[in-house]
Amino acid sequence: MPTRSLRLPLVFLAAVAITGGCVSASAGWTYAPAPSITPPPSSAASGDPSSAPSSADPNTVMISAFGVKFEQEGVSAPGGTPFKIEFDNKDPGTPHNVAIHEGSATGPELFVGDVFPGVEVRTYDVPAIEPGEYAFVCTVHPTMIGTLSVK
Repeated sequence: MPTRSLRLPLVFLAAVAITGGCVSASAGWTYAPAPSITPPPSSAASGDPSSAPSSADPNTVMISAFGVKFEQEGVSAPGGTPFKIEFDNKDPGTPHNVAIHEGSATGPELFVGDVFPGVEVRTYDVPAIEPGEYAFVCTVHPTMIGTLSVK
């Protein structure tokens, strides 16, 4: 009876040693990573980063955010008349907005759009602004700054 109790652990160890070589064999399939949830850059992002995508409506200004920065360094809007800002927040789960400041990014706020997480597009109705140079800023991320030229 004592020899039988010794055989069982030896048989188990032999089985582990034999099958241990099978562990290093490669599987018959390959791993494919899940697709990225990051949206592809827009055609405007692949071109001149300082220009905004164009809109068919001359009273609509298009601004987009991606990578916690505005994709446009500068945009233009009509002066003396209300206009719209079509804001495309391309940062998944990251809140952004567009605010317009007189003069510089630290100047008085003339307009503040709603903050919302991306990925989403919102249209802001902006009241008439006199011609001049203004800053557009994300109030959540104050280092996100661009220039608005009202003509």
